[in-house]
Amino acid sequence: MNLPAELKYTKDHEWIRIDGDIATVGITDFAQGELGDIVYVEVETVDETLDREEVFGTVEAVKTVSDLFLPLSGEIIEFNESLEDEPEKVNSDPYGEGWMIKIKISDKAEIEELMDHEAYKELIGA
Repeated sequence: MNLPAELKYTKDHEWIRIDGDIATVGITDFAQGELGDIVYVEVETVDETLDREEVFGTVEAVKTVSDLFLPLSGEIIEFNESLEDEPEKVNSDPYGEGWMIKIKISDKAEIEELMDHEAYKELIGA
């Protein structure tokens, strides 16, 4: 299982790449594997400012629909629009072309509450 050490993680199986005050967010390799073939990603919260753990969108797989929870408070500034036509990128490249949103972080102190890859590995029993 792929768990890049430089990323942060949440109990909701999302990964976060921090670059200054911008965070890129997607779902983990573990999450996409549990969901199965992803057929649709919906994010209608671009340009909205949300609190941490609010629902920012949904991911639909053949078997189920799951809510996506914001890992950090902030404004959603970008959605990976390539997922509209190719949602399977979340399965094939969850940490690269399968990213979902970018957030302008409003409270950097929340970063400290995210898990590192070792804590996330423990959570999923890897």
